[in-house]
Amino acid sequence: MNPPNNRQNTLTERLEKGDLFAQPCPSRGILKHVCSQWGVLCLMSLRQGTHRFSELRRKIGGVSEKMLAQSLQTLAEDGFVLRVSHPVVPPFVEYSLTPMGEEVAEHVATLTDWIEVNLPRVLNARDRL
Repeated sequence: MNPPNNRQNTLTERLEKGDLFAQPCPSRGILKHVCSQWGVLCLMSLRQGTHRFSELRRKIGGVSEKMLAQSLQTLAEDGFVLRVSHPVVPPFVEYSLTPMGEEVAEHVATLTDWIEVNLPRVLNARDRL
């Protein structure tokens, strides 16, 4: 007996029968937030600890202030990111993962690790087309 497979089969069955494939299901929006380019990079950056907005902007190459702010806001609204505003002079804001954010980031890290390890294979497949 293999409990992880049983759990996976149960999850797979629920997803096939569940609302994920239904257009109005809220899980689609959450999936979009977590799996967006900037959402993934925010989660991976925050796995390494608490960061200020400016630190995240420097760390995540190519992200605009607007997109970073939007991504952090949606991840915070979904309960994955904690935003703490410090009322000092000058004021600053810090972002960190919530316990649920740590959980989802672990799963996203599995995907990003796979992509980085298999990048040569993927690029090879692209070249063949």
